[in-house]
Amino acid sequence: MKEITTEDAPAAIGPYVQAREHNGTVECSGQIGLTADGDLVDGITEQTRQALENLEAVLAAADCGWRHVLKTRIYLVDMQDYETVNEVYADHVGEHAPARVAVEVSALPAGALIEIEATAMKE
Repeated sequence: MKEITTEDAPAAIGPYVQAREHNGTVECSGQIGLTADGDLVDGITEQTRQALENLEAVLAAADCGWRHVLKTRIYLVDMQDYETVNEVYADHVGEHAPARVAVEVSALPAGALIEIEATAMKE
């Protein structure tokens, strides 16, 4: 099992790693709208964009991209943000849209409005 880390995404804010790879499967921890410096960006649009950019950085550190992602899981503090998230998400994943789940939760770390995690498979 290999630990995946990158300075291009925020460091873990708890006892976990950015991702782990095992037998070609990459499990990425949830990413929120923190910059690599640890600052939370404002609003659902920017937090979604930042979370996706963080996830992309972790995937890149594992030599993966969206075409490798099998499934994402999205956690939203307010399901009213669903359409906004879809618009930003579609711009990032493009034609390689993975399977996905989106659920509403009562709260997220650091006061974030969204968290996104992913499972990828290397070719």
